[in-house]
Amino acid sequence: MGENVLLAIGLTLLAGLSTGIGGAIAFFTKRTNTKFLSVALGFSAGVMVYISFMELLADAQDILKVEMGTRPGMLVSIAAFFAGMLFIALIDKLVPDYENPHEARRVEDMRGDKPPKWMDKNSLMRVGILTALAVSIHNFPEGFATFISTLRDPSLGISITIAIAIHNIPEGIAVSLPVYYATNSRRKAFLYSFLSGLSEPAGALIGYLILSPFLSDLMFGIVFAAVAGIMVYISFDQLLPTAREYGEHHLSIYGLVSGMAVMAISLLLFG
Repeated sequence: MGENVLLAIGLTLLAGLSTGIGGAIAFFTKRTNTKFLSVALGFSAGVMVYISFMELLADAQDILKVEMGTRPGMLVSIAAFFAGMLFIALIDKLVPDYENPHEARRVEDMRGDKPPKWMDKNSLMRVGILTALAVSIHNFPEGFATFISTLRDPSLGISITIAIAIHNIPEGIAVSLPVYYATNSRRKAFLYSFLSGLSEPAGALIGYLILSPFLSDLMFGIVFAAVAGIMVYISFDQLLPTAREYGEHHLSIYGLVSGMAVMAISLLLFG
């Protein structure tokens, strides 16, 4: 595993800093390509869901059945799966809806002389800072998920990185919009969205430093099941609803099915 540490750090950094792409979109395009974002977010959800059930949870069950026995291993893997869901649900609960980074934001909201309707002019900077904080909180467990998966299986880590990077782009837009209106500075808006993504590699490194003394097949099995739960929750609670807000209902589903199909084919060819 040691040789995979640098790769894991690089992938989490890549996934996290893709929030900067979302921030940059606001400065280089006039309109949000909502249909593309809808398909892309659906695709990201498809990748996450397929990996979670077909790889992460399945691997967790195989590992834990060997380590603990068939029935106890299955029970622990299921418990860890739902514990992962509960963990990310609690994090999401702490973020007010108004500052939630998964609310759909559009580039064209930044155009014109007046702030968009969804903002109170007197609290723009507060919204920007809270949104950046919300993105950081959401990215923390995602970074650890990417990191720990790469340690065990680099090809799996790359797939998760792609999915998370795609869904981090709208988060970057959500951070940059209020900061831009508060400061009238494109540079600051981009900087906030860029820096908010650093929590992804931070979460990876902190999680690794805490758990590295305890890493074993048993620990990997539990963590894999929990990560699967986190990713399934993110997909159903955040990615798919946001994809539907950006575009037509069927576009997000087309993206979802495409993401699953691409992952199925890639795992058959390269797994």
